[in-house]
Amino acid sequence: MRNTYKELIEQTYYFPQNGFELTNGYLSFNGVDLKQLIEKHGTPFRLTYLPKIREQIREARGYFSNAIKEFGYKGNYEFCYCTKCCHFSHVIRTALKENVSLETSSSFDIDLIDRLYENGRIEKDKIIVHNGYKTDNYIYKIGKLLKAGFKNSITVLDSPKELAKLEALDVDEPIKIGLRISIEEDPGAAYYTSRLGINKREILDLVKKRIIGNPKFELVMVHFFVDSGIADTLYYWGEFQKALSLFTQVKKLVPSLNSLNIGGGFPIQNTLNFEYDYQYIVNEIVRNVKETCDEAGLNEPDLYTEFGKYTVGESGAVIFEVLEQKQQNDAELWYIIDNSLMNTIPDAWSINEKFILLPLNKWDKMYKRVNIGGISCDHSDYYNSEQLNQQILLPGYTDSDSEPLYIGFFHTGAYQDAISGYGGIKHCLIPSPKQVVVDLDDDGNMIDHVYREEQNVENMLTILGFDD
Repeated sequence: MRNTYKELIEQTYYFPQNGFELTNGYLSFNGVDLKQLIEKHGTPFRLTYLPKIREQIREARGYFSNAIKEFGYKGNYEFCYCTKCCHFSHVIRTALKENVSLETSSSFDIDLIDRLYENGRIEKDKIIVHNGYKTDNYIYKIGKLLKAGFKNSITVLDSPKELAKLEALDVDEPIKIGLRISIEEDPGAAYYTSRLGINKREILDLVKKRIIGNPKFELVMVHFFVDSGIADTLYYWGEFQKALSLFTQVKKLVPSLNSLNIGGGFPIQNTLNFEYDYQYIVNEIVRNVKETCDEAGLNEPDLYTEFGKYTVGESGAVIFEVLEQKQQNDAELWYIIDNSLMNTIPDAWSINEKFILLPLNKWDKMYKRVNIGGISCDHSDYYNSEQLNQQILLPGYTDSDSEPLYIGFFHTGAYQDAISGYGGIKHCLIPSPKQVVVDLDDDGNMIDHVYREEQNVENMLTILGFDD
């Protein structure tokens, strides 16, 4: 019996599945001919399949639409795209074709909103949710948006101190605000309470003392998000119920409160045996909100999500050629690829994020247990299968084969470009800081000079493709 890679996959998983299938012996991804792309562009390359983004948005809306109909829910559903997952212009423009709202997380994000408006991509009635810690510059730019007429701009407070900064803005209309609830972290986390959001014990006092009766503000949203994602666990539903309880308490004090934002958290497929019942989870979310509001005698709120990873993650792939196989000892065979894993999929080695790894060709070859290493000289530049609790099995090959082995990491569309610093962009579009060089002169006195100024907005937007 030949233990080919194709037989291994077909005996272990349902295959083909979810956009992965073999066509003439080569792997295709969402119908994309990867062999053709390799012949045209060579390797390595990143791939972004834009139709998948639109498909994900439509599916999420479908889940919520089904649940709203099933439970007779009176509120609406609003899909916000979380821009920090991928800021590239081609991605955001694709999401906007589905009429999504947008979520920002830093000062430079507001410049991106400005550029979208200048280029005719959005109108001033677009719903924009401002999350993240509000620096003075972030607050200033939010104020500029408000003065320009972005009437559906909602600033979600991450700290009580942000309230005074907003209050100082010279704007004519009341500022729409939200309150982010600080959640208790998963029992396995390194700390007990999230640094994000406002402590539950402080929120009611903040509302009573500084928001109710204040003509500068209109409280419209409560924001709740569990960092480990939306999961069918006692922990998640426990935190969800705490947030709902606090929402109803605030709603009874402030009638203008009309929206509950559950943030992001939909997972994406990271293995071929991935299972997650999206419709069941959404049904439970909608049912719980409705029942809680019914018991409290309140109207159901509009439901907001900020799905970023779910929106773009499964649209991405990174394709490599195996340059060499090195048998370093009796048990360890290394496949050396034509780039650095640290640079291209940083989540894999930094936080042990899993991605789908598949060969593009040679599925008729016998499979081997291998390690994958990059071409950098850093010891950590490898795919750590032990920490991910998975073996890496790939087709074997010989140096006399007519073509090299190609492999791909799939569903890499979220975060990897920003975290790896592609072209100079950064996570959440937080700019690279000013770089100061310090030396001593011949007399021992300190001398210093600025080697590089802080990264500027125009540089960032050019990298992201927002020049037109």
